[in-house]
Amino acid sequence: MLPILHAKSRDNARTPLQWDESERACFTTGKPWIKLKPNYQQINVRQALADPESIFYYYQMLIRLRKQQPVIVYGRYDLLLEHHGQIYAFTRTLGDERLLVLLNFRAEIAERRLPEELALEGAEMLIGNYPLEAGEAGASVTLRYYEARVYGVRSHRS
Repeated sequence: MLPILHAKSRDNARTPLQWDESERACFTTGKPWIKLKPNYQQINVRQALADPESIFYYYQMLIRLRKQQPVIVYGRYDLLLEHHGQIYAFTRTLGDERLLVLLNFRAEIAERRLPEELALEGAEMLIGNYPLEAGEAGASVTLRYYEARVYGVRSHRS
């Protein structure tokens, strides 16, 4: 029974929280029952709090955006580019507010012409995990590796 439990245990996908770069990542003074990730000296809470570009601060921005934009929670979801295979794109619409979400989940550049009503001309990028480069607004979009963008776009009521 123990081999079955070990194979199905959630502990196989977990590691102790890596607080800092010290021995045992400041998780415990004792011996942890699960191993630390080998990268705990580079990736830990102390390092994330010291880096304004870290995922910690990115998640803070996402949470703030969710609280400021009711369209994220209550807006109608419409899938776009259903058969693209690389770009996951959708809109959320609530009244006159519309968000366009573009996600590239692959380690390769993705390009696509957007539907005319969603051209990025005049759209405001609300959050993204890469800075926008000059000339990135228009009818076509190029997403970098694992890029995510959320735009506020003019709503065209359906």
